[in-house]
Amino acid sequence: MSNPSSRMLRLLSLLQTHRFWPGTELADRLEVSARTVRRDVDRLRELGYPVQASRGITGGYQLQAGAALPPLLLDDEEAVAIAVGLRAAAAGAVAGIEETSVRALAKVVQVMPPRLRHRVDALRTYTVPALLGGGPRVDATALTVIAQACRDGERLRFGYTARGGEPAQRLVEPHNLVTLGRRWYLVAWDTERGDWRMFRVDRLRDPASTGARFRPREVPGGDAAEFVRSKLAQVPRRYQVEVRFSADAARVERSLGYAGTVEAVDDATCVFRMAVDTLDWPAVILGLVGADFDIVGPPELRDVVREVGARLVAASTPG
Repeated sequence: MSNPSSRMLRLLSLLQTHRFWPGTELADRLEVSARTVRRDVDRLRELGYPVQASRGITGGYQLQAGAALPPLLLDDEEAVAIAVGLRAAAAGAVAGIEETSVRALAKVVQVMPPRLRHRVDALRTYTVPALLGGGPRVDATALTVIAQACRDGERLRFGYTARGGEPAQRLVEPHNLVTLGRRWYLVAWDTERGDWRMFRVDRLRDPASTGARFRPREVPGGDAAEFVRSKLAQVPRRYQVEVRFSADAARVERSLGYAGTVEAVDDATCVFRMAVDTLDWPAVILGLVGADFDIVGPPELRDVVREVGARLVAASTPG
């Protein structure tokens, strides 16, 4: 690759995979000498890219995290994915990032080639964000602090108001953030209670890392999302909904997994369960699967489904 500009862009693209590249392999990929690779790496450093080099027979290069954010090279699919993600964030359940997301989206779309801009424009024009459930919004800064504490393995202190309880200070070893439906949950080891706990992030105030490190524990069952589901299933609700679907469990999970639990009976049948305080919500979402189902309980759900169905039939009748 003789064109220096094209070669440097190709080199940067390879380094941005964040894997370690032996110098000889980079030279082969770029069809240049090892000396040319060294010169190109030096040019990237001058432009602000923190490229780390190691010498010797096994020497090579790796792009490190830097103090500033240099330009990134994205392929077509990555660019479209970022644009779609930013648009979703602008209309999402995280407070405080809407304006930032819109600004970032404008920058990404502005530099896109026409072929990609058309794809993003189509997605923007023909998709309408309609977030279900009207759940509480959470603070973006709080999410960031919590996520960093999870990543760094540092204890986290925050104020928390449990359902129907008084505000209290909690000290935890954070494990994972889980989003389910329109709510965010923190799965953590509560140091004072000596047990695993699930915390709703919208009820959490002023999270701060203490700087104290901890050795990560394994969440019960090894799955933070499943831990949240199981805890939610234990919360006392007015109604325990149970429905038997004439569909495989994977299909029902894709449509309703965020709202409850799915248990396979056989390859063509499964049982869906959810706990709710009102039956209007399950009466609406059960039809989203697009499969036949039988209501096991509660009996009142049949009446609500019948009422919803009657309204839908009336709405679809001309005149």
